[in-house]
This record gives sequence, structure tokens and C-alpha cells, in this order.
Amino acid sequence: MSAGSSEREYVLTLSCPDARGIVAGVANLLAGHGCNITESQQYGDSYSGRFFLRTQFTAPAAEPGAGGEDALRGSFATLAAGFDMEWDLRPRDVRPRILVMVSKFGHCLNDLLYRQRSGLLEADIAAVVSNHPDLEFLARSYGLDFHHLPVSAETKAEQEARLLELVDAYDVDLVVLARYMQILSEGLCAKMSGRIINIHHSFLPSFKGARPYHQAHARGVKLIGATAHYVTADLDEGPIIEQEVSRVDHTHSPDQLAAIGRDLESLALARAVNWHAQRRVLLNGERTVVFR
Repeated sequence: MSAGSSEREYVLTLSCPDARGIVAGVANLLAGHGCNITESQQYGDSYSGRFFLRTQFTAPAAEPGAGGEDALRGSFATLAAGFDMEWDLRPRDVRPRILVMVSKFGHCLNDLLYRQRSGLLEADIAAVVSNHPDLEFLARSYGLDFHHLPVSAETKAEQEARLLELVDAYDVDLVVLARYMQILSEGLCAKMSGRIINIHHSFLPSFKGARPYHQAHARGVKLIGATAHYVTADLDEGPIIEQEVSRVDHTHSPDQLAAIGRDLESLALARAVNWHAQRRVLLNGERTVVFR
């Protein structure tokens, strides 16, 4: 069901200690505000003891003086306090703004740009940042600003400060590392916790770090993959959002593995970015809950 002209669609996400009455409480509250639930998914994790929910609903336009979204938020804040909820309520038509970071490999950037132009990405790419100038032409061809921030041991702190300035200047919600081959500092990871997605060119937790396709070739693997995950201070250890794999065999060289991997990387990253943009990904400690 699509929202009518007098309605607006919202997405509500929450996590809290599991308890009876959570779903009923949310449903009754929304019904009391005249809302109509169009999609709802929930999951109770018996290992962590936490409950996760994503609900999509339409809300009627507020009558003058009725409070509208503010009244809905106020009611939900009261409900959330009773269940110790972490929650977020967003209009579905407000698209997240993305800053894409790249180095010299352009396949993931190119895929994201194409998906945005084709209406397949539910987010807006605001600008592109790179530690190399090689892909400026690609960003410019899509009418995007390109910022070249070369990184060395001496300039790393300065360039990360500049990056945070760009995040503020472009009102960025999410940073996407589309094969950005620099390790972010612990401080930057902490400031942007849950707001940076990386694509790693291996099926984590196998073959972390550099040259994973060469590592995979040396071990004679029969599957290679790519992993999209949130970035933490621990290299390639962040909560996994999506993974994609392909079968290979002894005839594949490292270069052939890398060529296959480029398609896997693009697909896994695009899914992860879209799911994050649709608010389908909830953090569960070192793991994620993904409501596809």
C-alpha cells in the first residue's frame, strides 16, 4: 500500500531487552494515532536476550493543532521508556546522504553511481573523496564534487579532520568505503560508529588485511567472497551486513579470482548500502540483524 497525498510513510526501528507486550504496545500506539502498518518484521535473539523490530507505516496528515509527528514521537518516547528501548523514527521519503571514499579501484564506486542514477539506490551520493586523483573523472561525469585528500603518516590526522568537515558540510549520514585502501584511525571510527560501511574483498573472517585473493589462491580455496561490514577500530572485524560468494577451482589465477571478486564486491556493497538506507540493519553487539 502506498501512502496517499494526505499521508506520510515512516519507518520505526527499535531494539530492547526482550519482554512480553512489545509488539502489542507498538501496534496499539500506532493505531491510536490513526496509523496503518504496511510492513513489520521482528526478531527475538535468545542469545543476547534482545528484541528487534522494524515497522513501516503510514500516518495521516495532522489536523491544525493536533501535533502530528511530534505527538507521535512523544507517545512513542513514553512507550520506549517502559521497555528501555533504543529507537529511531524517520520519514521514509527522507533519503540518507552518502559520502563515498575510494582509492584507485573504481568498480564499486561505478556501481553505486549507476544504481543511484537508475533509481536503484535509496540514498543520495553527496560527494566522492579519494586519496588518489585517478577517479575524479568518474565522479565529475555524474556531476559530483570530488575531493582529493592524499594520506601519509604525516598528513593522516589532518586529512581525517578534513573528512569530518566534509561530513558536516554535505550533511552526510553514511560514509561508504568503496575499496578505500587506508585504515581509519580509532578516533574517527569512534566518532562515526555505525555510520561507516566498508567492502572487504574476502569472505570474512577468512583472509583479513591486504591481498586476500592471493591469500585465497595460496590456500587453494573453492569459494571466494566479499564482505560488507560496519567499520570499527579493529581492522576488518566490524559487524557483518552482507556477504556474497562464488565457486572457484584450481584453474583460477589470483588475477582471475580478483576479477570474479570485483562483481561480488559491488553486489555485496550495494545491498548493504541499500539495506542501511532503508533502515533494515540493526546492530546486535558484534553482529547485525538484517530485515530484508
